Amino acid sequence: MITLLQSLQSRMRRRLAARALLLGLSAGLGWSVAQAQAPAGYPARTLTLVCPFAPGGSADIMARLLAQKLGEAIGTPVIVENRPGAGGLVGAAAVARAKPDGHTLLLVTGAYPAAAALATNASFDYLRDVSMISLVTSYPFIINVPAQSPFKTFGEFLAHARKNPGTLNYASSGVGSIGHLSAELMNAMAGIETVHIPTKGGNTALSEALAGRVDYLFEAPTLSLNFIKTGKLRALAATGRERYKPMPELVNVSESLPGYEVFSFIGLGTTGGSPDAVVQYLNAQVRKVLEQPDMARRLLELGGEPQGSSADEMNRFVAAELRKWRQVIDSRKIERQ
Repeated sequence: MITLLQSLQSRMRRRLAARALLLGLSAGLGWSVAQAQAPAGYPARTLTLVCPFAPGGSADIMARLLAQKLGEAIGTPVIVENRPGAGGLVGAAAVARAKPDGHTLLLVTGAYPAAAALATNASFDYLRDVSMISLVTSYPFIINVPAQSPFKTFGEFLAHARKNPGTLNYASSGVGSIGHLSAELMNAMAGIETVHIPTKGGNTALSEALAGRVDYLFEAPTLSLNFIKTGKLRALAATGRERYKPMPELVNVSESLPGYEVFSFIGLGTTGGSPDAVVQYLNAQVRKVLEQPDMARRLLELGGEPQGSSADEMNRFVAAELRKWRQVIDSRKIERQ
């Protein structure tokens, strides 16, 4: 186990360095590309933004916000189509099979590389058949416990878990979800064992935590912040490397488990093989949208912050996330599906 933990921590440190480079490159690019002109004949019709999760969740909220703003930027309506299933891969597969002309878009979330890492019989190539356009926002997860939980700090939680292996449980939106894999990475690095209770969706997992039927939950701030503010959930730790700006008093998991970092993200993709000119045009429009003060304000309200990138940077970032989650799945012997 020591060798495994050291290996995981080494991989995490390399990933942190790569992510820092990615963010630095993004910041240095500036927004001059936002002056890009639409390629001839594009867009030729209404765009479809596939949200690979059910209506009402955090991904759906972000999809509708992005569709509205992007539609305004390009002067053509962008409609949201919810196609949930298989941890987001059903919707992704639909985009991968669409005509490669940039009229079918995919809301790419942190769940995409996690679900892809778990899949065994791929119906499409996760990196080739979906072309990334740009990151939109990123945010850490928050480890939440029910309001009635005896744990007031992350340190108390870890101490109990170490002394009482297998007695704590956690809910997630399903096997291979990013909440599941984030908890398993924590289990491995902390040398603890907690019990996974998969549910049929993020809202169900959240409901289980709110009702006190599970001991803890990894949840995106998009859904959990309001419950934390109203005292219905208690936040123990965030999963970022730096303190989470909306809650700077909240400790990070990495302060107890050096090298631990999990970030989820929202980005935009399209069908692989779409013309590069179209991808670059859409990248420019996303960047322009992220410059808008009301968009930045709304992202902050939802727990993230504007995080534009080049298409190449996002492709590399998603590929790195896919490798990371495959390593966690292998090390924790999680059965692929």
